[in-house]
Amino acid sequence: MSDVTIYHNPRCSTSRQVLEMIRAAGVEPRIVEYLKTPPSRDELRAIAQASGQPLRALIRTKQPEYLAQGLDNPALSDAQLLDALLDTPVLINRPIVVTPRGARLCRPVETVRELLG
Repeated sequence: MSDVTIYHNPRCSTSRQVLEMIRAAGVEPRIVEYLKTPPSRDELRAIAQASGQPLRALIRTKQPEYLAQGLDNPALSDAQLLDALLDTPVLINRPIVVTPRGARLCRPVETVRELLG
């Protein structure tokens, strides 16, 4: 089992590029197609913590659902944001890569290099 996980959307060119970069580094990651198998509440919380970023940084703000659900409201709690991500996984930004070195939203794609060493 790989100690590198990518939360991946195969339809996303950025996600595909990051997956290629991981493989080019000689690593075969665990691939989680998060639209088919979304991470749990605890996994999302742990990813945000490992990234050192607020949970809000994992939200894809370009999705129409972001504004439709009022997620631009800065007063929303992490619990409310987690509910939205669990109910609407397309709001999870991608690709997210998790390694023993931490977790990162790999936008831009070069960010993955910080995690691969």
